[in-house]
Amino acid sequence: MLRRLVAGLAAIVLVAEAAVLVFVHIVLGSTTANQSMSIAGSDPDVMSKATYALGAGMGAFLVLAAVLAALTAVRDRAPGGFARVVLVTAAVTHGVLGILAVVLIGWGAFAATTLILCLLVLTLTLYAAPRGAGAQKDAPPPLGELKPTNP
Repeated sequence: MLRRLVAGLAAIVLVAEAAVLVFVHIVLGSTTANQSMSIAGSDPDVMSKATYALGAGMGAFLVLAAVLAALTAVRDRAPGGFARVVLVTAAVTHGVLGILAVVLIGWGAFAATTLILCLLVLTLTLYAAPRGAGAQKDAPPPLGELKPTNP
């Protein structure tokens, strides 16, 4: 139950973050295009198109991660290899963004990125990776079934 809830929350939050980031990049790109801004002589048209492309790319990546987290919640199984790589990449990205956010934006943005990071890490750890076929026999018994070694 908790695993599904965390994975579902992660999916919802990632979709919301994707929408916000796409909107921010649209505003930044249109501002750059309308005011003919340039940095060190760069072409403003190229800069605005690159901003749009970066926003679309980040949004698509976050939506992909959200879909994979939602599939994990619906199936209630550990994510596969590709899904695990995407979710780990999203988690690492949020860790780096959290560090940058606290310096550039403030503690509120840091808290938001850290919350998303925590949801992603919880999704990955609550659905532990399946072990090999022989690993189940060698695993220690649950805590309630431990027997003393000496009589």
